[in-house]
Amino acid sequence: MFNFFKRKGSGLRIGDTAPDFEAETTQGKIKFHEWLGDSYALLFSHPKDFTPVCSTELSRTAALKPEFDKRNTKIMGLSVDSVGDHATWETDIGDVAKHFNGAALNFPLIADNDKKVAQLYGMIHPGELDNLTIRSVFIIAPDKKIKLIMTYPASTGRNFLEILRALDSIQLTAKHKVATPVDWKQGDDCIIVPNLSDDDAKSLFPNGWNTLKSYLRLVPDPSKK
Repeated sequence: MFNFFKRKGSGLRIGDTAPDFEAETTQGKIKFHEWLGDSYALLFSHPKDFTPVCSTELSRTAALKPEFDKRNTKIMGLSVDSVGDHATWETDIGDVAKHFNGAALNFPLIADNDKKVAQLYGMIHPGELDNLTIRSVFIIAPDKKIKLIMTYPASTGRNFLEILRALDSIQLTAKHKVATPVDWKQGDDCIIVPNLSDDDAKSLFPNGWNTLKSYLRLVPDPSKK
């Protein structure tokens, strides 16, 4: 029996160091950690070039690139086809962009012909697609640690506004001793982390908080001071 969980890269978890790699992309050869530098990164995979859902996702992400830029976050896509195929596909992505609030491709797309990066990150799941990448999403921090992993079935397009929302939470909670509640978005109240005592919280949140339960203390978004 094939044991997916023993494949290289398939055991990546939040908090692990994102594997480094070299790859050819539509914007030249890159070394991933070097390319990442002191930025966050969104690394996301696509089953194959010239597929309909992928074309809509890439065009939409391109339109949202200014939002990722504001958050010091670089974008890199991956598909198992060649740079030449990617270059041709870029035209199609631009052609359909207007139908999906999208834009022409404006970030690098990895050519992963040998599936080296896909295997390294566990982006191929035989239970879904035997030899093509599923819709994996990784958010990686400047310290090269994985902060978020999402996996969508091949037939389901991703919601990049939700990915931006999650990125906002990741960046906020990295700087402040808060967590974000259900359906949180920028500017909403946050939760003071449970392991912070009331005495210690007073120095960080001098204007106080709203106690719903002893373990659930709401405070205004500390980034909006």
